[in-house]
Amino acid sequence: MRALYLDRKNGVILKKDYPNPSPGSGEALIRVLRAGICNTDLELVKGYHDYKGVLGHEFVGIVEESPDDPSWVGVRVVGEINITCGECDMCRMGLYRHCRNRTVLGILGKDGAFADYVTLPLENLHAVPDSISDAEAAFTEPLAAALETLEQVTIAPGERVVVVGAGKLGLLIAQVIARTGADLTVLLRTRRRNYMLLRKWGIPTADLGELPEAMFDKVVDATGTPEGFETARELVRPMGTLILKSTYHGSMSVNMTGVVVGELTLVGSRCGPFDKALGWLERKDVDVLSMLDAEFPLEKGIEAMEFAARPGVLKVALTM
Repeated sequence: MRALYLDRKNGVILKKDYPNPSPGSGEALIRVLRAGICNTDLELVKGYHDYKGVLGHEFVGIVEESPDDPSWVGVRVVGEINITCGECDMCRMGLYRHCRNRTVLGILGKDGAFADYVTLPLENLHAVPDSISDAEAAFTEPLAAALETLEQVTIAPGERVVVVGAGKLGLLIAQVIARTGADLTVLLRTRRRNYMLLRKWGIPTADLGELPEAMFDKVVDATGTPEGFETARELVRPMGTLILKSTYHGSMSVNMTGVVVGELTLVGSRCGPFDKALGWLERKDVDVLSMLDAEFPLEKGIEAMEFAARPGVLKVALTM
């Protein structure tokens, strides 16, 4: 099959004779229809997780083989990205995505979805309702990550909230928080297309330096940069909450004195609920298609990755 492969020596390579995966016990073979390029994919190319393998974790596809449960064959699905052991202490506590032995689709020890085929455990699959298009369904994973913000932190109507960073994930988080009735502002680094989208959705924006420091109840960092984290930290009021949605290659210096003196609550936030994300997409509660900047066939996957890395570009999709 064709696969977009990350080699630590040669970078991203389009392989046209990559071995087809075979479903193991309790797994399904899925023919990938479409996949989205995310910032994590771009960070992996830079060296995040020292990953080597097929990239991609945002996808929609059709089950072609399911030896243990043939009822899945022909079903259009999206898939949760954490493959767990079910036996460690984290799994026994129900904290499956923190499994001690987990692999992560296209990120950690498991070939991803920038390919013609991928395998996943049946327990990771979610059937996609007919009313959701392939283009919309490919946003399920990042929308679930955005919704995880509300799973972890209660945001009440009228609370002062800032989202720092209006990239792909930041725009989804902003749309999700806007529905809580919070007094929401999105902090922009540049007034590009994301500014026009936020205006379209009726979400207020501000430029760097326009917001008062230490005045906001909850602040979300979705920038993917150390500078963005520091900006977010400066905006949180004493005893406020800072929600961290960024992953990136490298380390950063943190003003922990400010965190301690301000008695801030730090919340790391990663994956989220696929079932709720599909519900939001089915009800059209969130606008994802306006975030789609370009589509490339898998044969032009390297060009797609380069395009996705350009400043200001939002979602780029691969079609198989």
